[in-house]
Amino acid sequence: MRPLRPVGRDVVRRLRGHDVALYAAGLTFYGGIAVLPTGLLAVWVAGLVLGAERTARLGDSLADALPGAVGAPETVRAVVDAGASLGWVTALVALVPASLYGEGLRRAFVRLDEEDESHPGRRGRLGVLPLLAATPLLAVVVLLCAPFFAALAGGGVGSRALGAYLALCLGWVLLTGPVAYVYRVLSPKTPGWRAALLAGSTAAAFVAGFLQGFVLFLAIPLDLGRPFGGFVAVGACVAVVLWLWVLHLVVLVGYALSRTLDAPAPTAGDPQARLVLRG
Repeated sequence: MRPLRPVGRDVVRRLRGHDVALYAAGLTFYGGIAVLPTGLLAVWVAGLVLGAERTARLGDSLADALPGAVGAPETVRAVVDAGASLGWVTALVALVPASLYGEGLRRAFVRLDEEDESHPGRRGRLGVLPLLAATPLLAVVVLLCAPFFAALAGGGVGSRALGAYLALCLGWVLLTGPVAYVYRVLSPKTPGWRAALLAGSTAAAFVAGFLQGFVLFLAIPLDLGRPFGGFVAVGACVAVVLWLWVLHLVVLVGYALSRTLDAPAPTAGDPQARLVLRG
């Protein structure tokens, strides 16, 4: 393991000179296109595994576990209902916008690595397909845990705090593998699995934390439509996009961490070795 202070400096060095906020905005554009088709595909396959009626009941439990200030429960129920009735033809069509997220990730990583790669879009879309195939498994786990979290959300302050903590831990565990896969497979430099797992676990922890922060934000009775002339739907969409942008900032910093951890540590004869050891 490399000392933490030089690792942090190397991550900052890798990001210096790059407009990471702009890269995250571009990645958010791709994510905004892919998030709903991916969710529908995950729910559809989960329905095939669990059964349509059970999936609907579990979807109701997941909706009950969310705050209702800005209509999040109704949105979850609508997505579950639409996903359960997707059909094979629509599922195949939905793969096209869902795979665009892999293109966005690949293009962002190519820019951070300052590579001149041909066909990054095609490489990214093909590389993300195994991840899309694994997404229904994550959906099944979340749906099966939904009644437990719904029961905690209906309790007192201590029960809700415990539910938030356990949801954070569950999100961390579920997201570590996919984020590590993204860093390993969609990178033009292909870092080692150990570096990808360490960086993926770190980034997944922050992503899970921001997810719980967004759930807390949903519980606040804010008038999201006030800055947009009373259009609450527009304000809600802007809030989701801003949240996705922050998450993608975390993902990009985590990618820089994976590249840093994959680099060999300085040896004793290296002029930088004294700095590393001192750090």
